[in-house]
Amino acid sequence: MTGRVALITGASQEIGAGLVAGYRGRGWSVAATPGRIGGPPDPEVLTVEGDLADPATADRIVGGALERFARIDTLISNVGVVIAKPFTEYSAADCAAVVEVGLAGFCWMTQRAIGEMAVRYGGHVVTVMVSASLAEAPDSGTHGVLAAVAKGGLAAATRSLAVEYAGLGIRVNAVSGCGIAQVSDLVAGVLFLESSPYITGEILHIDGGRS
Repeated sequence: MTGRVALITGASQEIGAGLVAGYRGRGWSVAATPGRIGGPPDPEVLTVEGDLADPATADRIVGGALERFARIDTLISNVGVVIAKPFTEYSAADCAAVVEVGLAGFCWMTQRAIGEMAVRYGGHVVTVMVSASLAEAPDSGTHGVLAAVAKGGLAAATRSLAVEYAGLGIRVNAVSGCGIAQVSDLVAGVLFLESSPYITGEILHIDGGRS
């Protein structure tokens, strides 16, 4: 064991599950949400249920991680909602779902994790943004305005937070993928950033050159 701890959201999905396995393979402990993770019980994996759009979920998972492992070294934010419709057909509920989970959920969890990292002087935040290429390279055959708004906002936040918290030893990066990227490629990208202490403010594109 390394004594290091990763907090991973969206851990029940393919990418999230791959990230849990990747960090455990490196000897890290993991706090993950939501709590539906397959495989045998692992004492070094803490799972917490909750709606990431609710600020209380961030308090619960960060608090749980600190209670179990006493630290958080890295936050992997791996959540988002993609709703593909023509722009004029988006409903208020569609907009709310994308904003509340993709943007507000990112804010609550990142606020809470960075607050803890700042006390310890150091840490790493990585946001995984699938379909983020829509924000940089729009496709006439794909309806993706809401995805572009959310992913573009997360990319801008990554660069801004990297500058704001560099003086406290906190790195902030993102992995930008497309729908055809392999889970293993995205996981490898996150682990590459984890192993690169001089990289911050970077949007690592894993999209076959589309961007």
